[in-house]
Amino acid sequence: MPAWTLYGLMRGVATTKWEGGEGDTGQVGVQGMPRYNPEKCDSGCNECVVACLPGALSLKEGSEVRLNLDYGRCIACQLCVETCPTGALTGSNDWAFGVANRDDLLWKDAMGSADARTLKRRVEQVFKGSLHIRHVDAGSCNGCESELQALNNPFYNLHRLGIFFTPSPRFADVLLVTGTVTYAMRQPLKATYEAMPDPKMVLALGTCAISGGIAAGGYSSGHGLDGVLPVDVWLPGCPPNPAAIIQALLMLIDRAPQKVRGGRLE
Repeated sequence: MPAWTLYGLMRGVATTKWEGGEGDTGQVGVQGMPRYNPEKCDSGCNECVVACLPGALSLKEGSEVRLNLDYGRCIACQLCVETCPTGALTGSNDWAFGVANRDDLLWKDAMGSADARTLKRRVEQVFKGSLHIRHVDAGSCNGCESELQALNNPFYNLHRLGIFFTPSPRFADVLLVTGTVTYAMRQPLKATYEAMPDPKMVLALGTCAISGGIAAGGYSSGHGLDGVLPVDVWLPGCPPNPAAIIQALLMLIDRAPQKVRGGRLE
Protein backbone atom coordinates (compact mmCIF):
# COMPACT_ATOMS: atom_id res chain seq x y z
CA MET A 1 0.00 0.00 0.00
CA PRO A 2 1.43 3.43 -0.91
CA ALA A 3 2.46 5.53 2.09
CA TRP A 4 0.16 8.43 1.14
CA THR A 5 -2.85 6.08 0.96
CA LEU A 6 -2.10 4.71 4.43
CA TYR A 7 -1.63 8.24 5.74
CA GLY A 8 -5.03 9.26 4.36
CA LEU A 9 -6.79 6.26 5.88
CA MET A 10 -5.24 6.99 9.26
CA ARG A 11 -6.20 10.68 9.17
CA GLY A 12 -9.76 10.11 7.95
CA VAL A 13 -11.77 12.82 6.19
CA ALA A 14 -9.72 16.03 6.14
CA THR A 15 -11.89 18.12 3.80
CA THR A 16 -12.96 21.49 5.18
CA LYS A 17 -16.61 21.99 6.15
CA TRP A 18 -18.77 24.75 4.70
CA GLU A 19 -22.40 23.73 4.35
CA GLY A 20 -24.80 23.53 7.29
CA GLY A 21 -23.53 26.46 9.33
CA GLU A 22 -20.10 27.37 10.64
CA GLY A 23 -17.49 24.65 10.28
CA ASP A 24 -13.75 24.10 10.07
CA THR A 25 -12.51 26.30 7.22
CA GLY A 26 -8.92 25.15 7.60
CA GLN A 27 -7.80 28.70 8.39
CA VAL A 28 -7.55 28.60 12.19
CA GLY A 29 -4.58 30.72 13.21
CA VAL A 30 -3.89 31.94 9.67
CA GLN A 31 -2.62 35.53 9.52
CA GLY A 32 -5.21 37.96 8.23
CA MET A 33 -5.81 41.68 7.74
CA PRO A 34 -4.63 44.16 10.42
CA ARG A 35 -7.22 45.55 12.82
CA TYR A 36 -7.52 49.27 13.58
CA ASN A 37 -8.16 50.60 17.10
CA PRO A 38 -8.62 54.39 16.66
CA GLU A 39 -8.73 55.12 20.39
CA LYS A 40 -5.06 54.07 20.62
CA CYS A 41 -3.89 56.21 17.70
CA ASP A 42 -1.38 58.92 18.73
CA SER A 43 -2.11 62.34 17.20
CA GLY A 44 1.58 63.02 16.64
CA CYS A 45 2.40 59.80 14.83
CA ASN A 46 2.43 58.87 11.14
CA GLU A 47 4.84 55.91 11.19
CA CYS A 48 2.30 53.42 9.83
CA VAL A 49 1.41 55.74 6.92
CA VAL A 50 5.07 56.06 5.95
CA ALA A 51 5.59 52.29 6.20
CA CYS A 52 2.53 51.35 4.11
CA LEU A 53 3.86 50.37 0.67
CA PRO A 54 0.55 50.13 -1.27
CA GLY A 55 -0.93 53.30 0.24
CA ALA A 56 -3.71 51.59 2.18
CA LEU A 57 -3.20 54.05 5.04
CA SER A 58 -3.42 57.83 4.91
CA LEU A 59 -4.06 60.62 7.40
CA LYS A 60 -7.45 62.26 7.86
CA GLU A 61 -7.85 65.97 8.40
CA GLY A 62 -10.30 67.40 10.92
CA SER A 63 -11.52 64.11 12.35
CA GLU A 64 -11.15 62.34 15.67
CA VAL A 65 -10.32 59.16 13.76
CA ARG A 66 -6.90 59.96 12.28
CA LEU A 67 -6.46 57.23 9.69
CA ASN A 68 -8.09 56.32 6.42
CA LEU A 69 -7.77 52.56 6.12
CA ASP A 70 -8.60 50.99 2.75
CA TYR A 71 -8.53 47.19 2.87
CA GLY A 72 -8.92 47.23 -0.89
CA ARG A 73 -5.31 48.40 -1.08
CA CYS A 74 -3.97 46.36 1.84
CA ILE A 75 -1.65 43.43 1.03
CA ALA A 76 -1.54 42.25 4.68
CA CYS A 77 2.24 42.64 4.81
CA GLN A 78 1.98 43.59 8.53
CA LEU A 79 4.52 46.45 8.23
CA CYS A 80 1.99 48.84 9.79
CA VAL A 81 1.53 46.46 12.73
CA GLU A 82 5.29 46.17 13.21
CA THR A 83 5.89 49.94 13.10
CA CYS A 84 2.87 51.15 15.12
CA PRO A 85 4.23 52.20 18.54
CA THR A 86 0.85 52.47 20.31
CA GLY A 87 -0.99 49.28 19.29
CA ALA A 88 -3.56 51.13 17.18
CA LEU A 89 -2.89 48.60 14.43
CA THR A 90 -2.70 44.98 15.51
CA GLY A 91 -2.40 41.63 13.77
CA SER A 92 -5.44 39.38 13.43
CA ASN A 93 -6.76 36.17 11.93
CA ASP A 94 -9.48 38.03 9.96
CA TRP A 95 -9.50 36.66 6.42
CA ALA A 96 -13.15 36.64 5.23
CA PHE A 97 -13.10 40.08 3.58
CA GLY A 98 -15.27 39.53 0.52
CA VAL A 99 -17.78 42.39 0.08
CA ALA A 100 -20.50 43.26 -2.41
CA ASN A 101 -19.89 47.00 -2.03
CA ARG A 102 -16.38 48.40 -2.58
CA ASP A 103 -16.98 51.05 0.10
CA ASP A 104 -17.30 48.33 2.75
CA LEU A 105 -13.52 47.87 2.50
CA LEU A 106 -13.05 51.43 3.81
CA TRP A 107 -12.86 51.75 7.60
CA LYS A 108 -15.75 53.93 8.83
CA ASP A 109 -16.35 55.66 12.15
CA ALA A 110 -19.90 54.32 12.42
CA MET A 111 -21.73 51.33 11.02
CA GLY A 112 -24.74 51.62 8.72
CA SER A 113 -28.29 50.61 9.56
CA ALA A 114 -29.61 47.08 9.14
CA ASP A 115 -31.53 48.16 6.04
CA ALA A 116 -28.37 49.59 4.47
CA ARG A 117 -26.62 46.28 5.05
CA THR A 118 -28.99 44.30 2.86
CA LEU A 119 -27.03 42.76 -0.01
CA LYS A 120 -28.33 43.28 -3.50
CA ARG A 121 -28.26 39.97 -5.35
CA ARG A 122 -28.35 39.58 -9.10
CA VAL A 123 -28.47 35.80 -9.13
CA GLU A 124 -31.80 34.13 -9.83
CA GLN A 125 -32.94 31.29 -7.60
CA VAL A 126 -32.05 28.66 -10.15
CA PHE A 127 -28.34 29.49 -9.93
CA LYS A 128 -28.05 29.00 -6.17
CA GLY A 129 -27.14 25.34 -6.55
CA SER A 130 -24.06 25.70 -8.77
CA LEU A 131 -21.59 28.17 -10.21
CA HIS A 132 -19.31 28.04 -13.25
CA ILE A 133 -16.25 30.29 -13.29
CA ARG A 134 -14.17 31.74 -16.10
CA HIS A 135 -10.85 32.92 -14.71
CA VAL A 136 -8.83 35.64 -16.48
CA ASP A 137 -5.32 36.63 -15.41
CA ALA A 138 -5.17 40.35 -16.18
CA GLY A 139 -1.60 40.96 -15.05
CA SER A 140 -1.08 38.86 -11.94
CA CYS A 141 2.18 37.77 -10.31
CA ASN A 142 0.63 34.26 -10.06
CA GLY A 143 0.23 34.51 -6.29
CA CYS A 144 -3.56 34.45 -6.59
CA GLU A 145 -3.35 31.63 -9.14
CA SER A 146 -1.46 29.46 -6.65
CA GLU A 147 -4.34 29.85 -4.20
CA LEU A 148 -6.90 29.11 -6.93
CA GLN A 149 -5.11 25.85 -7.73
CA ALA A 150 -5.42 24.79 -4.10
CA LEU A 151 -9.23 24.95 -4.35
CA ASN A 152 -9.28 21.67 -6.28
CA ASN A 153 -7.19 19.67 -3.83
CA PRO A 154 -8.88 17.20 -1.42
CA PHE A 155 -8.59 19.62 1.51
CA TYR A 156 -10.78 22.36 -0.02
CA ASN A 157 -12.51 20.24 -2.71
CA LEU A 158 -14.37 23.06 -4.43
CA HIS A 159 -16.39 20.72 -6.65
CA ARG A 160 -18.38 19.34 -3.69
CA LEU A 161 -19.94 22.80 -3.36
CA GLY A 162 -21.17 22.72 -6.94
CA ILE A 163 -18.57 25.28 -8.09
CA PHE A 164 -16.52 24.57 -11.21
CA PHE A 165 -14.03 26.30 -13.52
CA THR A 166 -14.83 26.40 -17.23
CA PRO A 167 -12.51 27.27 -20.12
CA SER A 168 -15.26 29.04 -22.07
CA PRO A 169 -16.91 32.32 -21.10
CA ARG A 170 -20.06 31.17 -22.91
CA PHE A 171 -20.70 28.62 -20.16
CA ALA A 172 -19.66 30.83 -17.24
CA ASP A 173 -21.80 32.47 -14.57
CA VAL A 174 -18.97 34.50 -13.04
CA LEU A 175 -15.85 36.17 -14.40
CA LEU A 176 -13.03 35.84 -11.85
CA VAL A 177 -10.31 38.42 -12.46
CA THR A 178 -6.81 38.49 -10.96
CA GLY A 179 -4.03 40.99 -11.55
CA THR A 180 -3.76 44.75 -11.93
CA VAL A 181 -5.82 44.84 -15.16
CA THR A 182 -2.98 46.00 -17.39
CA TYR A 183 -3.77 48.25 -20.33
CA ALA A 184 -3.08 45.39 -22.75
CA MET A 185 -5.61 43.15 -20.98
CA ARG A 186 -8.54 45.56 -20.83
CA GLN A 187 -10.00 44.74 -24.22
CA PRO A 188 -9.61 40.93 -23.89
CA LEU A 189 -11.23 41.21 -20.46
CA LYS A 190 -14.19 43.17 -21.82
CA ALA A 191 -14.55 40.73 -24.71
CA THR A 192 -14.68 37.83 -22.26
CA TYR A 193 -17.34 39.60 -20.21
CA GLU A 194 -19.43 40.34 -23.29
CA ALA A 195 -19.28 36.68 -24.35
CA MET A 196 -20.83 35.51 -21.06
CA PRO A 197 -24.59 34.87 -20.93
CA ASP A 198 -26.86 36.83 -18.59
CA PRO A 199 -27.12 36.90 -15.65
CA LYS A 200 -23.38 37.26 -15.19
CA MET A 201 -21.24 38.33 -12.27
CA VAL A 202 -17.69 39.56 -11.67
CA LEU A 203 -15.37 38.72 -8.78
CA ALA A 204 -12.31 40.97 -8.27
CA LEU A 205 -9.85 38.58 -6.64
CA GLY A 206 -6.89 40.02 -4.79
CA THR A 207 -5.76 43.53 -3.94
CA CYS A 208 -4.34 44.06 -7.44
CA ALA A 209 -7.73 43.41 -9.06
CA ILE A 210 -9.35 45.89 -6.67
CA SER A 211 -6.93 48.81 -6.70
CA GLY A 212 -3.81 47.82 -8.63
CA GLY A 213 -1.93 46.93 -5.45
CA ILE A 214 1.72 47.90 -5.18
CA ALA A 215 2.01 47.95 -8.98
CA ALA A 216 -0.75 50.54 -9.51
CA GLY A 217 0.15 53.37 -11.84
CA GLY A 218 3.13 51.63 -13.44
CA TYR A 219 3.98 52.03 -17.12
CA SER A 220 1.68 49.15 -18.09
CA SER A 221 -0.37 48.56 -14.96
CA GLY A 222 -3.90 49.69 -14.30
CA HIS A 223 -5.74 50.33 -11.05
CA GLY A 224 -7.81 47.16 -10.96
CA LEU A 225 -11.35 46.63 -12.19
CA ASP A 226 -12.86 49.87 -10.91
CA GLY A 227 -14.30 51.66 -13.94
CA VAL A 228 -13.54 48.74 -16.27
CA LEU A 229 -16.28 46.20 -15.43
CA PRO A 230 -19.18 46.11 -12.94
CA VAL A 231 -17.98 44.13 -9.92
CA ASP A 232 -20.30 42.06 -7.71
CA VAL A 233 -17.82 40.96 -5.04
CA TRP A 234 -14.47 42.50 -4.09
CA LEU A 235 -12.01 40.21 -2.26
CA PRO A 236 -8.74 41.80 -1.06
CA GLY A 237 -5.58 39.94 -0.09
CA CYS A 238 -2.10 39.41 -1.47
CA PRO A 239 -3.14 36.76 -2.17
CA PRO A 240 -6.44 35.87 -0.44
CA ASN A 241 -6.31 32.36 0.98
CA PRO A 242 -8.45 29.53 -0.44
CA ALA A 243 -11.02 29.77 2.35
CA ALA A 244 -11.51 33.49 1.63
CA ILE A 245 -12.00 32.67 -2.05
CA ILE A 246 -14.63 30.03 -1.21
CA GLN A 247 -16.39 32.51 1.10
CA ALA A 248 -16.53 35.08 -1.71
CA LEU A 249 -17.78 32.55 -4.26
CA LEU A 250 -20.53 31.37 -1.91
CA MET A 251 -21.53 35.00 -1.40
CA LEU A 252 -22.23 35.23 -5.12
CA ILE A 253 -24.85 32.49 -4.88
CA ASP A 254 -26.32 33.56 -1.53
CA ARG A 255 -24.88 30.63 0.38
CA ALA A 256 -22.60 32.66 2.65
CA PRO A 257 -23.09 36.04 4.37
CA GLN A 258 -20.95 39.12 3.95
CA LYS A 259 -18.85 39.49 7.11
CA VAL A 260 -17.21 42.89 6.63
CA ARG A 261 -19.03 46.23 6.74
CA GLY A 262 -17.46 49.62 7.12
CA GLY A 263 -14.05 47.98 7.14
CA ARG A 264 -14.92 45.93 10.25
CA LEU A 265 -15.26 42.18 10.48
CA GLU A 266 -18.56 41.36 12.21
